[in-house]
Amino acid sequence: MAVLTPDQEAAARTQFAQAAAPVEAAKPSETKGVQLPPSVSVKELGEYLGVSAVEIIKELMRNGIMANINQQIDFDTAALVADTFGIQASPMAMDAAITEEIVGEDTSQVKMTTRSELFSLDGEDPANLRPRPPVVTVMGHVDHGKTSLLDAIRQTKVAAGEAGGITQRIGAYSVEEKGRPVVFLDTPGHEAFTAMRARGAQVTDVVVLVVAADDGVQPQTIEALSHAKAAGVPIVVAINKIDREGANPEQVMRQLSDHGLVPEAWGGQTVMVPVSAKQKKGIGDLLDMILLVSELQELKANPAKPAAGTVIDAHLEKGRGPVATVLVQTGTLRVGDNMVVGHIFGKVRALLNDEGKKMKEAGPATPAVVTGLPDVPTAGDVFQVVSTEKVARTIAMQRAEQHRVATLAQTRRVTLADLAAQVQEGKIKDLNLVLKAESNGSVEALKSSLLKIQDPQVRINIVFEGVGGVTESDILLAAVSNALVIAFSVKPDAAAQRAAEREKVDIRQYDVVYNVTNDIEKAIKGLYEPTFVEVWEGRAEVLQPIKIPKVGNIAGSRVVDGKISRDSRVKISRDGQLLLEGQIVALKRFKDDVKEVTVGLECGIQVEGFQDFQTGDVLDAYLVKQA
Repeated sequence: MAVLTPDQEAAARTQFAQAAAPVEAAKPSETKGVQLPPSVSVKELGEYLGVSAVEIIKELMRNGIMANINQQIDFDTAALVADTFGIQASPMAMDAAITEEIVGEDTSQVKMTTRSELFSLDGEDPANLRPRPPVVTVMGHVDHGKTSLLDAIRQTKVAAGEAGGITQRIGAYSVEEKGRPVVFLDTPGHEAFTAMRARGAQVTDVVVLVVAADDGVQPQTIEALSHAKAAGVPIVVAINKIDREGANPEQVMRQLSDHGLVPEAWGGQTVMVPVSAKQKKGIGDLLDMILLVSELQELKANPAKPAAGTVIDAHLEKGRGPVATVLVQTGTLRVGDNMVVGHIFGKVRALLNDEGKKMKEAGPATPAVVTGLPDVPTAGDVFQVVSTEKVARTIAMQRAEQHRVATLAQTRRVTLADLAAQVQEGKIKDLNLVLKAESNGSVEALKSSLLKIQDPQVRINIVFEGVGGVTESDILLAAVSNALVIAFSVKPDAAAQRAAEREKVDIRQYDVVYNVTNDIEKAIKGLYEPTFVEVWEGRAEVLQPIKIPKVGNIAGSRVVDGKISRDSRVKISRDGQLLLEGQIVALKRFKDDVKEVTVGLECGIQVEGFQDFQTGDVLDAYLVKQA
């Protein structure tokens, strides 16, 4: 927060003195909880808490903060002030929804509420609630048959000719089993699933984890499982390809049991169904089990309310303009409704179902294609129907302003550098970690060492562990879980580097277990004092080693991402394994020395103390800067 000048401080004290005399100190609000935006003015905070601005200024002064009535304070400061008045503050969702409280055409009473409140059944009249279909996402390892299984379900349970090309574009469709509908979200996999969840879109009721009976549990299986567990969604396992030679469902069940999914047949809680997508065997059994698992959740919604839900996908289509695939989660969406999505508002011009047919309305848990919006919304955005276009415009403006404020006051994710300070302030109670290493042995050794660290204030949680380099999927999971990424003798790929910068995720790279545990222990005890950080610059791939007389071998390379600077250090990797870290001592384009080489260009790179280059080696360039 900004420090006031002496003149500003004097003005604030005068303002406080003048205001304090005529105003009686307000009593603490009886409200037990309140949601606050990332940044709020002193005046607005008083309105949120039901306390006079004078009392807010007074409390800030007690904590050594001089502020005037219009000054912005961050969420953490506002939460501390709220606590002194007996009110618990929680962060307001960035992508908030809207609740209308309209008197005539007065739009000043439009209020912000969170997505969870919008879709909550609390306060609903039970007489208005109706059962709704389950929403299912299919995930699993590549080539284990996710697409084949979805195609088999579609062909088996949707009448021939009805699921034309539109199904491939809509990304969501409904099938029937014994007269009861089931909605499937056709996503590329766990990365898309988690990316939507990072935006607050919790639309899935059940995850179907597909595992090939002849291949067993693979790295992406474990990743998908971790993402489903992090979302707290029930999991049904489809053991696919049982028709193949070498299929071993029992081995799959044993492997999944090692990862916490114990089959019902073995006394556990996880439903596992053998299927063959190719021969269309077991499809009905799988749908039955999905219905059974969803029944336990007692899924209901109120179809009589104005519609609200989530954007699954959106694109610009020639001849139709912006087209959005939405999932209605509560209420009923109708042609002609005034809709607001993020900071976009418009009128529903047409509704199409998952078969490409026009429909007049869409009830809860119904996927629909919507046209009529003036712009393309973002996947994961909440949509809501409101009473008039004027209200929709007001809401869109409020959301645009909220997004602007939230972006300016974006909260950093936890990093090892600031963990110690947060522990001292009592802010961190759980330290979430994503562990990646070059072998299973290293993962186990690292995990065992970290879980031995004991502290009364901070509990260490391993949200995911895996073998291999750090991927974009790992970064997305870390972002959603507010976790640190520990990379042990492995490195992030280019997509992961970009995602880490975008999502503000801290990746820590090590090659000695002691250094990992030592840094974590110091951070937890408030002793960690980082001095330098690595700033990734770019990546080059070795095309061929070049022998230079009196110099030795240098790396004839092409820059494939970012840039390579003459002052950079590099991490040299081969087949995903880190070979060496060293300093660039020469960078050439043809015969000329250059300061830097950008993406797409070829160059010669000489690294201090290393000449054993091979075609295909990867050089990641970085600068070491003071934190």
